[in-house]
Amino acid sequence: MSEIRIIPRLEVKSGRLIKGIRMEGLRQIGHPTEFAKSYFTQGADEIFFEDIVASLYDRKFQKEIFQKFTEDISIPLCVAGGIRNIDDVYELLKAGADKIAVNTHGIQRPHLITEAAQAFGSQCVVLQVQAKQQPGGTWNAYTQSGRENTGVDVLEWVQKAQDLGAGEILLVSVDRDGLHRGPDLELIEKVTSRVSIPVIAGGGVGNIDHIEAIIRQGKVRAVAVSHVLHFGLNTIQEIKQELSSRGISVRENTDE
Repeated sequence: MSEIRIIPRLEVKSGRLIKGIRMEGLRQIGHPTEFAKSYFTQGADEIFFEDIVASLYDRKFQKEIFQKFTEDISIPLCVAGGIRNIDDVYELLKAGADKIAVNTHGIQRPHLITEAAQAFGSQCVVLQVQAKQQPGGTWNAYTQSGRENTGVDVLEWVQKAQDLGAGEILLVSVDRDGLHRGPDLELIEKVTSRVSIPVIAGGGVGNIDHIEAIIRQGKVRAVAVSHVLHFGLNTIQEIKQELSSRGISVRENTDE
């Protein structure tokens, strides 16, 4: 098994870090810069930073917030929200992002994935998937923080995105998000079996047992974590130490 990455997922609205339940009922937590720097110090392998209302308000990602901590953090940073075209991708990479993630505009204009991959390399392009289970047992991709059903089947979409040039998948279960009762392992397993590119999975993580299950059963390369970190249930050091004691290879924090 390759080294597992632990990736804090920071969702930002109006300059504040927030956390909701099933991506609704948003609760303000604090300033994203402070949390990002703390997670870097704790040993995060990457940080995922999303402006959750950029696409909803039809505006660009607010890179001014993101730029406040880029100089102090020397791990990969992935940003999402309001990325509409190749110029937006260029601006964010120039501002300090290592990767960009697309959801709404990737679904609306799939060739954006190919354009970005050809211009900057597949390693820079992440497909963000907000998945919600449907009455028939399948999963559809949603946009607008889990509000809008695109009608696009998740399993078909991740495979198509891989073919278009995406280098990674960030998969979040809307049904489990913020509930900290456990991940949707069936969804994760089906996605990882459909693609060969790395999958980062999250949604529903409430403890280290859940993280272990995502890794072992889901066969992912990384786990996206928010609730357990934001509310102080576990630190990244604690998560990594416990996973290591269970025989799971994790990345060492070389900045300590």
